[in-house]
Amino acid sequence: MSASAPAASPVDKSLFVFLDRCHLDIQQKLEQMMALATALEEGELTPALQAQARALTDWFNAEPRQHHLDEEKHVFPSLLASNQEDVLQATHRLIQDHGWLEADWFEIEPALEAAADGNSWFDPNVLRQAVEVFQQLYLDHIVLEESLAYPEARGRIDPALLESMGREMAKRRAVRDAKAAKA
Repeated sequence: MSASAPAASPVDKSLFVFLDRCHLDIQQKLEQMMALATALEEGELTPALQAQARALTDWFNAEPRQHHLDEEKHVFPSLLASNQEDVLQATHRLIQDHGWLEADWFEIEPALEAAADGNSWFDPNVLRQAVEVFQQLYLDHIVLEESLAYPEARGRIDPALLESMGREMAKRRAVRDAKAAKA
């Protein structure tokens, strides 16, 4: 942090720590999905692989979508108000990436659903290739968010709004964690 940059408030820090933590979770799940796709390509569909396919399908149907909604609601509006062309271009690209990631997921999800249900009608090679594309787009997307969008947004979002955003995300996280504890 430069000497002229304001210190991050605890809420600001927790908001972006939450978003960054989701990025780490996404990267971990992408690695698991690639390992699953490779295992399906190399061998039979086992009960363990079925369970892994179910867990990944359930996770990708929920967590990344909510993460994207949080970014589009809390982070991107301040960036779209910028008069800096590079910030605007990057933000529009990130929004477009969310659409491409959703489209890529729609290509992958049916095969994972089939695997989770014990069906092997899908082509494992096509699945692995689709996962490679999905993984690379996500990784590139995360790099752009963490190198440009998040640092830029930190300086643009009003501290009172950051507090509100942090409370909303913390409340949702608590509900999610309570549900997971019951399961």
